[in-house]
Amino acid sequence: MKKILVILLMTAFSGVSVFPGPVGAKTFIQVKGSDTEVNVVQRLAENFMKKDLNFSIAVTGGGSGVGIAAIINKTTDLANSSRPMKDSEIAKAKANGVNPVGVAFAVDGLSVIVNPKNTLKSLTVDQIGQIFRGEVANWKQVGGPDSPITLYGRQPNSGTFVFFREAVLKGDYSNKMNQMNGNAQILEAVKKDAGGIGYTGIGYVVDDAGKVVAGINVLDVAKDSRSKPTSPLLLENIMSGAYPLTRPLYQYFDGNQRAKVEAFIKYELSPEGLAIIKKDGFYTLTDQWKKYNAQFGF
Repeated sequence: MKKILVILLMTAFSGVSVFPGPVGAKTFIQVKGSDTEVNVVQRLAENFMKKDLNFSIAVTGGGSGVGIAAIINKTTDLANSSRPMKDSEIAKAKANGVNPVGVAFAVDGLSVIVNPKNTLKSLTVDQIGQIFRGEVANWKQVGGPDSPITLYGRQPNSGTFVFFREAVLKGDYSNKMNQMNGNAQILEAVKKDAGGIGYTGIGYVVDDAGKVVAGINVLDVAKDSRSKPTSPLLLENIMSGAYPLTRPLYQYFDGNQRAKVEAFIKYELSPEGLAIIKKDGFYTLTDQWKKYNAQFGF
C-alpha cells in the first residue's frame, strides 16, 4: 500500500488546511494570501489533486499582503490576492530576482452587509465611504433606524481592506472600526450586532445553493445618488459592471517558475474549475479579464 504524505499547515487567520499528496509527488505547490480566496482555492486544490496525483498543494490565508510578501521573498509559489500588486511591490520582487505575473481567476462582488434588524435596503458608494470614515455615526442619517453604527472591517494586510479604502473611502478608515482577521469574523460580528455594518467577499454571504446565509442582509449599492442601486447577488449586475464594487481575484506567481504552477492555474480556469468557483459563490471572468489573462497565455 502506498504511503500517503499529509501536509498540515495552520495560520491564525484561516485555521487548518489539510491536503494529501503521495510520497514522491513530482510537484509541491505552496499557496498563501487572501482570506477572501482561501476557501475557494482550497476546494480547487483538493479537486485538482484528485485528478493528478503528481501534485501536492497546500493553501493558507493570512491576507493578500502576506501572499504578496511571500512571492517577493520566494517563500510561496502562488500568492492569492484580492488586489493588484503595487508598483513598489513589483519593484521589490524584481530586485529579488522575481518576475511577478498576476492572473485573474474569478470575479468578486464585494458585499456590504448589515444585520436583518436594520430596515435599510441600499446605500450609495459615497454614503458607505462616509460611514466607514466615521462621518456618519447613526443609521438615521442615511435613512435607517435611529441607532448607532458599529463598523467591522479587515486589517491593513488584507487586500480587501486596501480595495475598500481606495474604491469606497478614498480616505482613511475611522479609528473606531473593529479590525477583524477575516471575512468569516466580519460575518459573525454583524450577525450579532443590530447596528453593525461590514464588507465581505460574495463567496461568504451565499451558501452552496446560492442563497444568502441566515443572519445578514446584503445591501444594494448605487454608484452615486443619480444611479440605481444594484445587488451583487445577481450575475447580470457583475458581468455588466453595473454593481460598483466588482473586482477581480488574482493569483501571482514568479514568471521564472511558470512551469511549476501552470497546470493548476489552467485547471482553475477550465470548465471544471469554473464550476467550483461558481458553486463557492464567486463569478467567472468577464471578457475584460479573459483578455487580460490572454496576454500571459491563460
